[in-house]
Amino acid sequence: LDEPEDSQIQVTGDTLYSSASEFEDLKLSSELLRGLYVEMRFKKPSKIQAVTLPMILTPPYKNLIAQAHNGSGKTTCFVLGMLSRVDPRQKVPQALCICPTRELAIQNQEVLLKMGKYTGIASVCAISMDSANYVPVAKMGPVTQQVVIGTPGTLKKWITMKKLSTRSIKILVFDEADHMLDEDGFKDDSLRIMKDIERSSAHCQVLLFSATFNDVVKDFVSRIVKDGNQLFVKKEELSLDAVKQYKVRCPDEIAKVEVVKNGIFEIGEKWGQAIVFVRTRASANMLHGSLRDYGYDCTCIHGAFGQDERDKMVKQFKDGLTKVLISTDLLARGFDQSQVNLVVNFDLPIKHESEPDYEVYLHRVGRAGRFGRKGAVFNLLCNDRDNFIMKKIEQNFNHNVAEIKSSEDDFTSAMKEAGL
Repeated sequence: LDEPEDSQIQVTGDTLYSSASEFEDLKLSSELLRGLYVEMRFKKPSKIQAVTLPMILTPPYKNLIAQAHNGSGKTTCFVLGMLSRVDPRQKVPQALCICPTRELAIQNQEVLLKMGKYTGIASVCAISMDSANYVPVAKMGPVTQQVVIGTPGTLKKWITMKKLSTRSIKILVFDEADHMLDEDGFKDDSLRIMKDIERSSAHCQVLLFSATFNDVVKDFVSRIVKDGNQLFVKKEELSLDAVKQYKVRCPDEIAKVEVVKNGIFEIGEKWGQAIVFVRTRASANMLHGSLRDYGYDCTCIHGAFGQDERDKMVKQFKDGLTKVLISTDLLARGFDQSQVNLVVNFDLPIKHESEPDYEVYLHRVGRAGRFGRKGAVFNLLCNDRDNFIMKKIEQNFNHNVAEIKSSEDDFTSAMKEAGL
């Protein structure tokens, strides 16, 4: 769980917390310590954990807005926070975690089950289900699990229909909080859930975690989450220098497919797993079909697939049955697979016609090089607009991205330079 020690973490709020150099410093139960050491195989807290966990776990349990690098251990911070605050003897919901996608909700629950294995704490995933597994909310019994992790639409439905009580909620977590509270994200549902909890559970602690907070969201979050501690990493440090980034010029879209085939499959398969990010479902299907026609086995995922199909694709990739995953930005945020050390931006992320989506770019880059591991990112550019968007991304992060040719030797050299 090492990360660069020179990261400048800026903390505002109380300074009464001392950093935790060992998990024992946090006064955790023996069951939780056993989960951390035996199941999670952790040795000591990462830097972000050492700073934030005392803030989360020390009474009077103040709110926290925390931003830190992808792969720095944020999930452990809020999962440990939830497990620490819950009383397994009370069969009522006491901790709630809201995530932007079902994939992230499932992943967070998997971490919680592993870490909390010896605690006797029960959890449930509140996500939309395919018709084959769908149970009408009206026919559900009341939720008795102590921890509920889910997506905002389903959680709001459960609360509205009185299946999920918020009276005993002690801790409310927003994962990928900038997206949850962005105008283009899940702001309305998120605020409604937060207000419902404020009304019924006055002393609930709110934790907001993300790798990115743009200035608009940062200002909004600071206004709605009052009386809290804040922890931010300097913007120029968010370029994730552990991951080498490259740009590759391609004459057209067909050439981009050739680069993925010859560069990623022929060379990259020796190094681990790769995620190829595309802008649209049509691009995902086109690339998947082209690579399949070449005889390559890869996984494709986007929002048009059914829920069961999406879960199956993610499991195949996580189990290592396929080496390459083609995805829209559905998996740009929070998706954790330690074997991924190659990311290809087949299409650069954009918000509007010529405006880069800086936050999504950073999240995509963060899929490689998890927890300080080595990684490489290849950005495929094929027209003036791509060049313009890439230039703006470089300027925003104050980071020059090296250009390489699309030859086998250049890809091999780039991988070696990235430490792979």
